[in-house]
Amino acid sequence: MAYRRSRGHVRGTFVRDASFVKKPNLVFFDLDHTLLSGDSDVLWCDFLMARGILDRATFAQRNAAMEAQYKAGTVSAEAFAGFYVGTLEGRSAQQWEPLRREFLTNEIIPRIPIAAMQLVRRHQSAGDLVVMTTATNRFITELTAQHFGIEHLLATEAQISNGVFTGRTEGTLNMREGKVWRLEHWLAARSHTLEDFHSTAYSDSMNDLALLEAVDEPVAVDPDPKLAALALARAWPVLRLHPVAHE
Repeated sequence: MAYRRSRGHVRGTFVRDASFVKKPNLVFFDLDHTLLSGDSDVLWCDFLMARGILDRATFAQRNAAMEAQYKAGTVSAEAFAGFYVGTLEGRSAQQWEPLRREFLTNEIIPRIPIAAMQLVRRHQSAGDLVVMTTATNRFITELTAQHFGIEHLLATEAQISNGVFTGRTEGTLNMREGKVWRLEHWLAARSHTLEDFHSTAYSDSMNDLALLEAVDEPVAVDPDPKLAALALARAWPVLRLHPVAHE
């Protein structure tokens, strides 16, 4: 522990210099294509189409187009979140629950790289405050967060009225700049600011540029081409968690 000599005190006495006190670590993990080899929203649509819950003729092309626009950064947060939250419309959480658990078991867990789980575990074992932050809605992703043992989840919220999903979003979308807004308000509710921590964020996508720029230590994980170029230019660390990097 570093100390400084206190001004105006008896010679030889010292007080602790707050500037040398180590800050606690706060770690943000994006989910899709970062901790997961795939996109939860896209996989959810594929899962529902395979079971005849969504009409393949209607949704397959729209699902693929939405994924491509997201990767290109050309889709609005409202259009992206609204499309996928719309798949929940007309059913209650209780009605969706068996399918949600099947989705986790069959589609999500097999796509979690061992290296991703090990990385999360290392941060948890070190006592870091770990947060999963994702543009995908909470209902689809909260079981994934639980599987990782991550208590804190920031996600897009799906609106519920009279116990039934309306197919609309609620509140600020947890996407692009919205991720920073949501994390700041989450911290404020805990009587903290980002400056109270040494912060790290892991992400694969330029869609998370605002988040990566907000933290002390941005880490690009199997980055898309735009983020890879930016990480190289800014000397950000690049981490490989997936056997084959996505394009």
